[in-house]
Amino acid sequence: MSTIEVMPAGLTRKETEDLRRAIVCLEGSSFAQRLTDAIGRPVAALSWGLPASARRVVAYASERALSGALKLALRTIDLRRSARPSANRAHKFAAAASGALGGAFGLAALPVELPLSTTILLRSIAEIAREEGEDLTAPQAAVACIEVFALGSRHDEETFESGYFAVRAALAKSVTDSARFVASQGAGAQSAPLVARLISQIAARFGVVVSEKLAAQSAPVIGAIGGAAVNAAFAEHFQTLARGHFIVRRLEREHGAGLVAFEYQRLRGEAARA
Repeated sequence: MSTIEVMPAGLTRKETEDLRRAIVCLEGSSFAQRLTDAIGRPVAALSWGLPASARRVVAYASERALSGALKLALRTIDLRRSARPSANRAHKFAAAASGALGGAFGLAALPVELPLSTTILLRSIAEIAREEGEDLTAPQAAVACIEVFALGSRHDEETFESGYFAVRAALAKSVTDSARFVASQGAGAQSAPLVARLISQIAARFGVVVSEKLAAQSAPVIGAIGGAAVNAAFAEHFQTLARGHFIVRRLEREHGAGLVAFEYQRLRGEAARA
């Protein structure tokens, strides 16, 4: 008796438009470009010139901020489904307020300011995830929220694989193992070595964006007002990435990862040729 292979259904017109929107979110302006537009000065070159001592502070603050964010994701995020839209503006305003501290005090404030702004951002990312149909009671959703912080850096291709799916592939095993461990061990799992390894991998990528943020906030004439503008751009950048990430995950749940990846690359190619 012959078998008939059933191919997965293609995306609907609306889903295709959603995926196009995700591509714009995930492959659009880098954070450095957003900052350059916001403050009128090129930022990428400034971040490359940070001294080694500043880079060490960035690495420490990035890992500490993400560890705190994961703890929050596993313990205190409102896990109930809600019809409320994500409060992007409110979270961006709160992040901007915390950025005024960084603008006023620079590197010295980073170990205090970054965990605060990252926690605010996690709330926003989780709301976007919920809006796109994620079940926030699932450990995979909490880990996916933290994964967003790895998506922000795309310019340093010599150090990291670039592109949305390349970043996800690089983190895939750690993400899967961490989610499985959290599911079996509960909220205390964030201190486990394999979860710490995921945080370290994400922090390495997140730290590139943090370095750009620090360089912008440390530039002369920035000050508290400019620091707030930098953090508003920081918040908007990760909110945009979160929207794209969770649109892709929603479509993957519906159609499978293979079909969505194929359509993503096809539509991305079409956009590049247009």
